[in-house]
Amino acid sequence: MKLYEELKWRGLINDITSPELIEKLNQGGLTFYVGVDPTGDSLHIGHFLTVIATVKRLKDAGHNPIIVAGGGTGLIGDPKPNVERPMITKEAVQHNIRCIKKQVSYFLHDEITIVNNADWLLEMNAIDFLRDYGKNFNINYMISKDTVKRRLGIGITYTEFSYMILQSIDFLKLYEKYNCTLQIGGQDQWGNITSGLELIRKVHGDNVKCYGLTVPLVTKSDGSKFGKTEKGESLWLDKDKTSAYTMYQYFINSEDVMVVDYLKKLTFLTREEIEQLEVSLKNEPEKRTAQKALAYSIVKFLHGEEEAEKAKEMSENIFSGNFNNMPSIIIEEKEISILDLLVRSNIVSSKSEAKRLVMQGGIKINNEKIEDENYIVKMDKEIILQKGKKTYIKIENKMIN
Repeated sequence: MKLYEELKWRGLINDITSPELIEKLNQGGLTFYVGVDPTGDSLHIGHFLTVIATVKRLKDAGHNPIIVAGGGTGLIGDPKPNVERPMITKEAVQHNIRCIKKQVSYFLHDEITIVNNADWLLEMNAIDFLRDYGKNFNINYMISKDTVKRRLGIGITYTEFSYMILQSIDFLKLYEKYNCTLQIGGQDQWGNITSGLELIRKVHGDNVKCYGLTVPLVTKSDGSKFGKTEKGESLWLDKDKTSAYTMYQYFINSEDVMVVDYLKKLTFLTREEIEQLEVSLKNEPEKRTAQKALAYSIVKFLHGEEEAEKAKEMSENIFSGNFNNMPSIIIEEKEISILDLLVRSNIVSSKSEAKRLVMQGGIKINNEKIEDENYIVKMDKEIILQKGKKTYIKIENKMIN
């Protein structure tokens, strides 16, 4: 199966700017880029599809990826659909870029070019920006783009309005320096991508062959946002922010109607493997074989086989209620401090001992390390409290349905 056919089968093509791109993708050898704005110090699962998984697929097919860390654009922020994005400090942007570069290098094994658009955006003065670039953008053209049009009813600042121009400059600079001829982004980036193509055409002429490709956004079956826990927390790719167990549990609870779509888009399982899982889902949905394969594959890719095995074991033991005959206690509070919970469960004899264990990293809840002595445990119906490697206690709350 050629690359374009596989991308289509996996549901990874939302739109392309030209049919010529199909053969270019199948041939290999394109230099392409994906941008990521450093709004946090870790990528999250929403980034995984475009910034990691899709980049890896094209890289493995012989294309040359560039990741653009938005040290310049991150100071502005891509317009949100319904509210102005809060600005973050320059210091935070630089910190976040360092973290994201390290993360991307880890996931893609250092075989990738990572650049910072601050290198060309911050050196421009306002007059050069307006003369060299602003003159190439017609206001009517800009407000016709979805990224801007969505905000016109409630208002948009000039700062956010200018984001499209800044991202277009990225594409132009990468074309000039690296012969980068393809930009990839989520489907919500279509307007910014086509604006970049238009800027390259105006600067270098109609004969330049550059392209854009958008990837569908991943959603739940009802169209709601994908990648949020029940508590509304993002699933971060950094295992210190989102544990392997939490990631595993999120995907093992995937809806039947969505799990095959997630398998195609988010894992590197073969077509044959996924089709077999689809048959299992249809004939034996109660076994949740497809969900287990999805959860295991993602955690293995992100955190390694050892972490995936541990997450799988804990999930299975909790589900079966068979965790080496682990003891259990019942509490009625919906919230309780970690120190009080440790004393209540008889894992420790005093709060001072509890504090020491927490500070030393010896306590986990649902396989997620707790290192804050002031941490407040928000109870579920059942959680697993762990001390060290061998002591487990089930904490049940019968007041929670």
